[in-house]
Amino acid sequence: MANVKISNLTELNATPAGADILPITDVSGTPTTKKITVTNLVAAAPQGDLVASNNLSDVGSASTTRSNLGLGTAATKTVGTADTNVIGVASGTVDLGGNTLEDFDASLNDQTASYQLVAGDNGKVIVLNNGSALNLTVPSGLGVGFNCSVIQKGAGQVTFVASSTTINNRQSHTKIAGQYGVATLVAYVADTFVLAGDTAS
Repeated sequence: MANVKISNLTELNATPAGADILPITDVSGTPTTKKITVTNLVAAAPQGDLVASNNLSDVGSASTTRSNLGLGTAATKTVGTADTNVIGVASGTVDLGGNTLEDFDASLNDQTASYQLVAGDNGKVIVLNNGSALNLTVPSGLGVGFNCSVIQKGAGQVTFVASSTTINNRQSHTKIAGQYGVATLVAYVADTFVLAGDTAS
């Protein structure tokens, strides 16, 4: 076979076999070109390198790797509702499996003028504080299950105003009864709410 530059050889275009031969320059003495098999070359590589086929089972320290990746310990937890489990979300619902949810604070939305609810108020406590009367507008599109509590902090009476929605109350009330009164809104079907609590006409 005539001499051919390595750069001119046909590319393998496949995963090399362990017995395949590569040229290598031995510099232990006078630099000399020799041959080496893929198996021997890989064996001489620094140990501890990850091998794709091991699917990360060859990571030296799983805990250090999780820390470096910012994963914390959640990556090793089982999804479920038992102690030390990670709670999963299925179809938008979080099932606590009968466990107690505790030590959390309500999210407050303080307002000093008339206000219109937005979807982000879901689950919040709306605090309305003014010496004069205020309106709390309840628009359409907040979604089924939307709920919030409303506190009349100031002397100004709070009136609930429907905007392309329906607000039902057992006594046909549309206001909070007075200062420090609390009422709750719940959308039990789309754009239809029940108003309950310390209410007045």
